Parts: sequence; structure tokens; C-alpha cells
Amino acid sequence: MTIKKLDDLELAGKRVLVRVDFNVPLEFGKVMDDLRIKEALPTIAAIREAGGTPILMSHLGRPKGSVKDNLRMNPIAARLEELVGAPVVKFDETIGPAVEEGVAKLEPGTIAMIENVRFNRGEESNDAEFSAQLAKVGEAYVNDAFGTAHRAHGSTVGVVSHMKGAAAAGLLMMKEIESFQTMLSDPPRPFVAVLGGAKVSDKIPVLKNLVEKVDCVLVGGAMAYTLLLAGGSRVGGSRVEREVLDVAREILALAEARKVKFLLPIDHEIVERFDERADSETVEGDIPEGWMGLDIGPKTIELYSHEIQEAKAVIWNGPMGVFEWSAFAGGTWSIGEAIAESSAVTVVGGGDSAAAAAKFDLTERFDHVSTGGGASLEMLEGKILPGIQALEEAAK
Repeated sequence: MTIKKLDDLELAGKRVLVRVDFNVPLEFGKVMDDLRIKEALPTIAAIREAGGTPILMSHLGRPKGSVKDNLRMNPIAARLEELVGAPVVKFDETIGPAVEEGVAKLEPGTIAMIENVRFNRGEESNDAEFSAQLAKVGEAYVNDAFGTAHRAHGSTVGVVSHMKGAAAAGLLMMKEIESFQTMLSDPPRPFVAVLGGAKVSDKIPVLKNLVEKVDCVLVGGAMAYTLLLAGGSRVGGSRVEREVLDVAREILALAEARKVKFLLPIDHEIVERFDERADSETVEGDIPEGWMGLDIGPKTIELYSHEIQEAKAVIWNGPMGVFEWSAFAGGTWSIGEAIAESSAVTVVGGGDSAAAAAKFDLTERFDHVSTGGGASLEMLEGKILPGIQALEEAAK
């Protein structure tokens, strides 16, 4: 993979159009979680230090091509100002003469932000005219939004075609790419994949890809019950996707053929109804009728933790149970703690895994926690992300 990095570009005196992922939660016009903004600060600082003028663009929410005042970028610009300790010039439009004339007057090093790119229908449709107008705003392009790299949109793909030779990955984007490349191309061994979540159907492509690459798979979450049923176990009233049982059997057979250790829970925390306050019991082996599993049990935690301790590389994607409920968070916390304590190279996929890491204050103890849920999932599936492919094309 050949992609230009930030320091490969000559940015002095140039307006640099930067795709960031500032799709953050708002409440009463205030940013409630600024992690994604903070993640972009090193790239913004590097562009300014190189003499460039960063012009930031992001989506926020799902306005579906129309202007929504509650989804304007103003609160994000205000929070960014606080974080960098410098003014942020906010434009009320995304493209057009007013933006083009405004950015042309900016002093070098000024931080600017254009309006929500999804206010324009051309963003999600990757419209050629929209992309061309967007390209007029900058003289170089940097993509630092891994979380949107799996979307072929105007600000992630279309605009890049107008920046041949002047398009690069930002610092966060490169960290994401390199972290996943380490795991998926030539990882230290033993290489262990810890997979969880609600639906095995969401993880079928991931399972098929990783079974070809890892030495051991540890499965938790509701997805484990479909695989257990496929393997002949009784799972009571646990969540099962019967429509993918045949595919689940294929995956189990593939793991056996590849001599990959494929471990499923050997005990469970079970309840009679899906309720945070329901009385739970621990059961080994089969789950009785009328009961459902909501978390892995202590023997599974011990078994999985041992495999993690022996690993040289661990990738974690998906919780082990209903971690949002404290009564059924023990499995996810214990496995997360085991991964954090290991001497292995550790990468955590985005989405629920990142949320669990944050909830249990584990984030700083992993080598890398991905900022992109959907994007990280597609990387684990072995797909080429459109936003990254566009950067590769621009580098040719």
C-alpha cells in the first residue's frame, strides 16, 4: 500500500482541506464527548507547523442533504477553539463563492471550518460537481477521518481526484492503517482474535477472513449462541440467528480444517427474562429451556484469559455480554483487563469495543483503539476502504 503521509506534502503557504470525523454527540448545543476532536489535534497542529492553513470539513448527524440548524458545526468549532487556544473561523456554507473568497483571505496558520458536508446531497452520492466545488476550497487534501473511510463520499473520495500529488493521510489515519496492517499482514504469534457482539451475521466476513490468519479465536456475546447451536449445544432461549446456522457450521469446519483453536463459552451467566434486574445464575455446558445467556461465565473468563496471556498479538472486536448492564458486564471487563495486562500487541476495533474500553477505563492501556466502528469492521473483513483506495490512486 503506497499512500502519501503528511510530511510528504509541501504545505507551506497552502490551504489544506482536511477531512476530519467530528460527528460527535451534542446536547443543548454543547459537545458531550470531544474525543474525536482531540484525536484530530496532532494533524491540525502538524499542518500549522508546516506553514499550512487547515480548513476542516466533517459531517454531523444525518441531515440527508438539507440544512438542519441543530446539526450545524458551530458547537464543534467552539469546542475546537477551546482545545487549541486559538480562533477558529467558521463558514456557514460548505461550498460556493462565499467560502472560496473567505478562505482566500485567511492568514497562514489560521484554523477554519466549513459547514456540515452532509447538508449537500452531493456528499453522500459522491457527486462530481460537488466534489469539484469542494476541491476549490483547498490546494492540498488530507484525510484524517478513518471512521468515514469506508464511505465513498464526496469529501472522502470524489475530492481526492482533484488533488493528484497533493493528497495524503493524516496522522490518525496513518496510525489506524498501520495498526491494522500489523495485525492482518505479518502479526507476532500466537495471534489471538477476541470476537463478540450481538449478531454473528455481522461478523461472518470477519470470521472467515480471520480464521485464515489467526492461531486462536475466542468468541463471546450473543453471537456465540448461534455458533454453539451450530456445533450441537443447547442454548435455551438465548438469541440465535437460525438463518445463518449453515454458515456458522462452515466457519467451525474451516477453523477445524485450518487447525485454528476456536473456543466458545463453556459456562454462562443466564436469566429467565431479558431484564437488567433479573436474577441470574451461572451454568456450565448447555443452557436450560426458558433461560438465556447474557454474559460469559467465570470458567470461560479463565480459559480465555489464559489464551490471551500466551498471545503475542491480540485483536478485540465486540463485547462478551450485555456490558451496558452492570450485572452482565463482568465478562467484557475481565477480558478487556486481560488484554490490557498482556504483553501482546493489542488493537481494539471501534464501536462497542471502544465504548467498553472507555467505560472500564482501559483505553490508554491498549496499543491502539480504533476510532472507526464500521471502517474497522471492514478492515477486519479484508476489504479495501474507498477513502484509503482514493489516497492510493492519488499517490500514483
